[in-house]
Amino acid sequence: MDTQTTPLRWHGGSGPSTDPAGVHRVLADLERPCFVVRTPDGIGAASGGRVGTGQGLPLLAAAAPLPARNLGSPAFLAAHGVRHAYMAGAMAGGIASADMVIALAREGFLASYGAAGLLPETIGKALTRFAEEIPGLPYAVNLIHSPSEERLEREAVELFLRHGVRCVEASAFMNLSPHVVRYRLTGLRRDPSGAVVCDHRVIAKVSRPETAERFMRPAPAGLVSALLDRQLITPEQAELAKYVPMADDITVEGDSGGHTDRRPLTALLPTILRLRDAVQHEHRYPTPVRVGAAGGLGCPTSVAAAFAMGAAYVVTGSVNQSCVESGASKATKALLADAGIADFEMAPAADMFEMGVELQVLKKGTLFPMRAKRLYELYQTYDGLEALPGAERAKLEQQILRRPLEDVWQECVRYFTRRDPEQLARAADSPKRRMALVFRWYLGMASRWSTVGDPDRVLDYQVWCGPAMGAFNDWVTASYLKAPRNRKVTDVAHHLMRGAAFQTRLAQLRLAGVRVPASAADYRPVPLEASAGTPAEAA
Repeated sequence: MDTQTTPLRWHGGSGPSTDPAGVHRVLADLERPCFVVRTPDGIGAASGGRVGTGQGLPLLAAAAPLPARNLGSPAFLAAHGVRHAYMAGAMAGGIASADMVIALAREGFLASYGAAGLLPETIGKALTRFAEEIPGLPYAVNLIHSPSEERLEREAVELFLRHGVRCVEASAFMNLSPHVVRYRLTGLRRDPSGAVVCDHRVIAKVSRPETAERFMRPAPAGLVSALLDRQLITPEQAELAKYVPMADDITVEGDSGGHTDRRPLTALLPTILRLRDAVQHEHRYPTPVRVGAAGGLGCPTSVAAAFAMGAAYVVTGSVNQSCVESGASKATKALLADAGIADFEMAPAADMFEMGVELQVLKKGTLFPMRAKRLYELYQTYDGLEALPGAERAKLEQQILRRPLEDVWQECVRYFTRRDPEQLARAADSPKRRMALVFRWYLGMASRWSTVGDPDRVLDYQVWCGPAMGAFNDWVTASYLKAPRNRKVTDVAHHLMRGAAFQTRLAQLRLAGVRVPASAADYRPVPLEASAGTPAEAA
């Protein structure tokens, strides 16, 4: 360790540790201060004790207590009723499962249920479970923007209102829709002191400044008037809409799994923070919009970096998908646990296929990215299924769909007759639209095959994931979390947060001139029950 001398002295009951293992134990004792001192045996570290002048060992550096619960914004903790500034983001199709939400809520973390793509009755069952199993504990439910299937977004909001959902995570929005505005505004009221209260919290996940600004500002007057005219909000709620932003929290999404623009978080987060400050200066909200970070957060160093850049909270996604409580299949979890940081690729998104929107998926072990891109090429080239050349049609039916096109179309008819008949009406006189629905069948089924673990369609698995998964796998190598069967979502959350606090402490000591040996500075997860301290703070 290279240090500078200081006149202060450390006094303590037990001697400092000078060996790497002992130094690591001191650094990991985050509930107590850490003192770096000069001893007759070399540089050492000690927990506790006191600092003064006179007798004692020369003090070289010190770091205050830093439990993981101290990371992030206290306002986020208070607003959501959680103990940690950490959120498990939604993964569609129930991959962010009810079990995951319940487990994290019980440990003081916020989690978002992956409602996107699920039928209303399935979502309703999950919401009933939350009311019965975690009454009073915080949770969120995903509301995904559905421009191609507007009915789904409308019905989701109606379901949330019926069940009294207090927090939604709004994702994939490019513009505000009447439905997300309705959810936000129907929670507005005044408290006895006259202050505006919003009982419906919105966490907006964004990757573009223009989208972030829409959620940072009050609801657009035109949408508010339209909702009022349809009597979906009250006159008082329409009036109060002027005084609150559309979202309480903005999650800045960098290079993540699923829907993503693959923006570098180190460039995007500071931009959104500056934008938030400008909007706050203009509107003077009593409670400023909080800004969190997501995308690429797969190890403690990344999480610590997000907090160091000013994130009020962090959001994980990909790393949770390989956990025991995830709705993904065992086969998919095995693929995820074997992924490296370069094993991901962009592919067409089912929900925004016609718009050319892409999402990030796992590449290793599956042919889905290549096959999905081929479908989009065919969609761009031909005016309908009938226009496909014979050779292309044969390859499509034999290699990708693995069934006749007419059979797929009939399945689309049965599906949309039950779920959204308007889709069929729009396709009735449009061969191009019918082609899109057939191709979207494959994209949708590819995620289902992955979720249920269909052994016959492994090469077609669509697994929404990003480089954070590879970073996580690299970090947990040689630890108990290497095996998917040991990956409890609460363990992952605790270790990422505690590891981030550990890395933050190291950074503080480095600024004081301390150079900690690599063997003492490596935070590796060990089973929580085998660690000292409370479950919430154990190493």
